[in-house]
Amino acid sequence: MLGFLKEPVVVTAKINVNLVALTVMGLISRLWGLCYPRAVVFDEVYYGQFVSLYMKRIFFVDDSGPPFGHMLLALGGYLGGFDGNFLWNRIGAEYSMNVPVWSLRLLPALAGALCVPLAYQILVELHFSHCAALGAALLILLENSLITQSRFMLLESILIFFILLAVLSYLKFYNLQKHSAFSGSWWFWLLLTGVSCSCAVGVKYMGLFTYMLLLATAGLHFWHMIGDQNLSNVSLLCHFLARGLALIIIPMGLYLSFFYVHLALLYRSGPHDQIMTSAFQASLEGGLARITQGQPLEVAYGSQITLRNVLGKPMQCWLHSHTNTYPIRYENGRGSSHQQQVTCYPFKDVNNWWIVKDPGMQQLVVSNPPRPVRHGHIVQLVHGITTRYLNTHDVAAPLSPHSQEVSCYIDYNISMPAQNLWRVEIVNRESDTDVWKTILSEVRFVHLNTSAVLKASGLSGASLPEWGYRQLEVVGEKLSKGYHQSMVWNVEEHRYGKSQEQKEREVELHSPTQMDISKNLSFLAKFTELQWKILTLKNEDTEHKYSSSALDWITMDTNIAYWLHPTSGAQIHLLGNVATWASANAATVLYLCLSLWYLLRRRRKIYDIPEDAWQLWMSAGAVCGGGWAVNYLPFFLMEKTLFLYHYLPAVTFQILLIPVVLQHLSNHLCRSVLLKSMFSALTVAWFSSVYFVYCTFSPVTYGQPALPLAELKALRWKDTWNILIRKQ
Repeated sequence: MLGFLKEPVVVTAKINVNLVALTVMGLISRLWGLCYPRAVVFDEVYYGQFVSLYMKRIFFVDDSGPPFGHMLLALGGYLGGFDGNFLWNRIGAEYSMNVPVWSLRLLPALAGALCVPLAYQILVELHFSHCAALGAALLILLENSLITQSRFMLLESILIFFILLAVLSYLKFYNLQKHSAFSGSWWFWLLLTGVSCSCAVGVKYMGLFTYMLLLATAGLHFWHMIGDQNLSNVSLLCHFLARGLALIIIPMGLYLSFFYVHLALLYRSGPHDQIMTSAFQASLEGGLARITQGQPLEVAYGSQITLRNVLGKPMQCWLHSHTNTYPIRYENGRGSSHQQQVTCYPFKDVNNWWIVKDPGMQQLVVSNPPRPVRHGHIVQLVHGITTRYLNTHDVAAPLSPHSQEVSCYIDYNISMPAQNLWRVEIVNRESDTDVWKTILSEVRFVHLNTSAVLKASGLSGASLPEWGYRQLEVVGEKLSKGYHQSMVWNVEEHRYGKSQEQKEREVELHSPTQMDISKNLSFLAKFTELQWKILTLKNEDTEHKYSSSALDWITMDTNIAYWLHPTSGAQIHLLGNVATWASANAATVLYLCLSLWYLLRRRRKIYDIPEDAWQLWMSAGAVCGGGWAVNYLPFFLMEKTLFLYHYLPAVTFQILLIPVVLQHLSNHLCRSVLLKSMFSALTVAWFSSVYFVYCTFSPVTYGQPALPLAELKALRWKDTWNILIRKQ
């Protein structure tokens, strides 16, 4: 029974020495001296702020993309024991001892290192020789720009890693298709393709470009499968469902999970709250949640409320009034009603409080039981401190003459009657009998006499002059097509009024609320709002010293100075390997020219290369050339500040095209032994030049050693490069 113990247990394994060696070299090139410099380098000043907020569990919104990449950087901080206490306010600032620099930079460096063996594997899966695959990996290994970008707390190396992993996974899945469909390895690589695509998109939306390329490729391959008569309808359906599950459903679910974890981690109120809705703010610990705790849910006649404009950008503001009146005449000579000013005020203030009044009754308190206000009900809004009624009439607004002035009515005993009846329209109602709810309901106020809609026009225009204390204009918008957010309001703070006397009511307006409100938002509601903010909230694009255009990237007419030592002159620059980038451009042009030549010749029934070589050539072009195109060309359509690092995913694919073209030239155009030998010698000489450029620029890639002035000047190979030269 125990006879098997008489023989030793032997385990055999195949080890690809090339792959192991490339991985080790990649790790050395990216991890060596990772803590240097121990100072904030370029965009570390930006991403570091988010890492600190993660450590403190404080909510934030980053309009540059989804949260997965930020969470990976924060994971490095967590593993290093970072407490989040560091002021990220200046590039070049020395890190304090509590900042685990090595740990924070580790994940981007590992991702950058693993791109080297991934490049090797991709060429192998494209059925190119191991020599060509080795060349591709070495080009990625010696690419100065990729080394620089992966050695700091930045996201591009992580993005490129997931992009390459997605491409490799799909190629492995596709190569298993004919002989091992629905096997364990087939499922593994298909699922890993979807997971990698989702992770790439979760790091930066630039990952969508490669994701779309792989979806299109999968769609094309499935289209060819439909024409295969050997596959039954049931088999085709199973293939379709498997691809739909792995490449669409699972990535979508994983993308949602990134936000779920993000929102679960960041449960505390923070500086970015103000751009979110009141309901979202109230769901966070502290901040508005502290203020709104204990509020009644349903707005009733007699409720005391503050009304926040839903638009919330460029700043949040609340419906506000004060005792000052509009000037009799404006600077341009137009007249006003001289009524009490109504504005939108960007700070919390007692003058933001209003009382919801029933037009048919005089009382300003909530009855027992409360009478809730519903969609379509007519109300009057009484300013809490001055007790004047919100009013609009056919008088031009101060800054928007095509809109109506909004005021609090003062009876001057002239022929200008009060027009203070408003219809409540709940925009996000589920039925026409919905009750107006605190925080949750988004409402419009439609003027009964003129059908004008209450609008915070100042959010998209200039502030009022000095007489209006630079507050934001509120108007009655007569052309009220659609539901623009500047016309929509929600109740943020709310209490049931109990005091009929004005003096007692003023004291009440300053007191805290006492009743309960359910303010929990579902995850999907929070996700939808946060996703919309990320997509629509854009910072004002300003010209940056190192910004560039997409055309500058191909010829590398630009660089970025990442860091400068304050005394020695040592510096780090984002600069590509000139020899590699020039060769990549040449390979792209040569690939396009040869492809066009072959297509024209094949149209004439002339086949210069075998069919299998043609299929290999086209598939490599779809992956490498297509990857370059989809990651580069969209930037010509973007209206945003661009930097050289935006080109790195595209140039990575373009670099992979170099050995593809070289092997094709060697196999099919160098027909004699002499030509092959000469071509091999030229290839070795060219690769030596790549290594020479890498070594030449390594001092500004790694930041050490510090170069003397003459050598720094010698590195300025182009006049457009900004190598930092200290004045003597």
